[in-house]
Amino acid sequence: MNDVQLLDCTLRDGGYINNWIWGFENARDIIATLVKADIDVVEVGFLRDIEKYDANITVCDSIEQLNCLLPEKYGNTIFSAMAMQSNYDLTKLTPFLGHGIEMIRVTSHDYDIEEGMRFARKVKEYGYKLSINPINIMGYSDDRVLWIIEQVNTIHPYQFSIVDTFGSMRRRDLERIVSLCDHNLDRDIRLSLHLHENMLFSYGLAQMFIDKHLNRPIAIDGSLMGIGRTPGNLPLELIADYLNDYEDKAYGIEYMMDSIQDYIANLRGKTEWGYTPVYFLSAKYNLHRNYAEYYLGKEDLTNRDINSILGGFERKKASCFDRDYADEKYYEYKNHEVNDLYDIIKLRNEIADKKILILAPGDTLTKHKYEIERFIEKEAPVVISVNFIPKLYKVDYAFFGNARRFIKCDEFNCKLIVTSNLVDAKADYKVNYSRLAGAFKEGFNSYIMLLKLLKEISADREITVAGADGYESNKINYGKEIVGIIPSHEEGYNIIVAKAVENLNLPIQYLTPTKYVIGDKV
Repeated sequence: MNDVQLLDCTLRDGGYINNWIWGFENARDIIATLVKADIDVVEVGFLRDIEKYDANITVCDSIEQLNCLLPEKYGNTIFSAMAMQSNYDLTKLTPFLGHGIEMIRVTSHDYDIEEGMRFARKVKEYGYKLSINPINIMGYSDDRVLWIIEQVNTIHPYQFSIVDTFGSMRRRDLERIVSLCDHNLDRDIRLSLHLHENMLFSYGLAQMFIDKHLNRPIAIDGSLMGIGRTPGNLPLELIADYLNDYEDKAYGIEYMMDSIQDYIANLRGKTEWGYTPVYFLSAKYNLHRNYAEYYLGKEDLTNRDINSILGGFERKKASCFDRDYADEKYYEYKNHEVNDLYDIIKLRNEIADKKILILAPGDTLTKHKYEIERFIEKEAPVVISVNFIPKLYKVDYAFFGNARRFIKCDEFNCKLIVTSNLVDAKADYKVNYSRLAGAFKEGFNSYIMLLKLLKEISADREITVAGADGYESNKINYGKEIVGIIPSHEEGYNIIVAKAVENLNLPIQYLTPTKYVIGDKV
């Protein structure tokens, strides 16, 4: 039989979902339940430099604080904590005294792996079982993995962990890396595996790892219901059940189910975890997941766009999130240049001396249908919609600056104006994104971009707007497209847009109620 240990990291890795605010009694109960389930190792939380201790949070700067969470009786279960050399002052660590947290797992990035090894060596001197967990093993060449193993053998920890940080590991990768480790790691060092769920491989890879029956002790990490920073971890209860069936283990699945029902399931929905296509893309290119999250938050990129951007990343930027670099690649992609001079002139000629009505998405397009129809009948304006094709009104032009909105439309019964970032869009007019984007310094807003375009081609002609209702919380806001900031409340966002409109210095008249005004201006 394998010498297999199962390590639960719910309170530590799962804390990314709730900012580690489990509540003192809840955390104690989860730990006690995992002990009843005979889990071999329970990771209690992070050791990290903090300003003030909070008993309800499983991030502490002393072993003694984390030890307060442990039950009096814990059978054969041992407890661990995780520390990263870059954010924990080891002078705060006290020596292991034979009780409480027994193992410390040390982690570090590729750019500070040497410092991480020195940190790990010091941790071992305090008497703890040491686990060395380098971040993103998939980011290292084979030669570099061998160098890491050489350092590990010199330090000789209790355990060495293969950590698939970005969830990019596949079967052949597991075969290669496990083979490298198994053939070169000292035989009495336990080999551990920590997987993420970017490509839905974690359960299969964990089974494959167990079924290799290595001639050494091994360990598997998991968390209840797979809770962890999106897209999550290997579900503890699944791999425990597999070990019960095939490795003669007797983990208490029923206790895990109780904890899931009482403490984990209700977190789902408040903050999601689990497979999503965009995290598959970050794994596909073995990139830090924050890049996927960052581009997902842009709200104007399709998954296809994100795939194109991530595919062009430099490898040296892969392992650590660099916001400036992410923005650089974003604007590089968006600023796909075209020769738009002819289209600008053509548009200017077509709408010269005509009144303009902009229809922006909003509930008021329905509520004020009578007033809008009367205006169209009386004034005979050129009607331009923004990022949608309205069903209630016939429009002359539709302006799209958002790829996600564009692909939702499958029928166009008007002329199309698109910005150049919609690279594959077939349109009557294509205008450079860079020509219009500067009008909204906070990021991206199609309504503002259209106003900027109209200012260029129609100077100071009066523009009438309907449907630009403004952002409102707790409702679908099709007009909310903002990049680079997250408004703390709806008024803040609406003021930002209103100021951007005001800065364009255009004579704008709102035909329907809007929140995009400052003070009593209409």
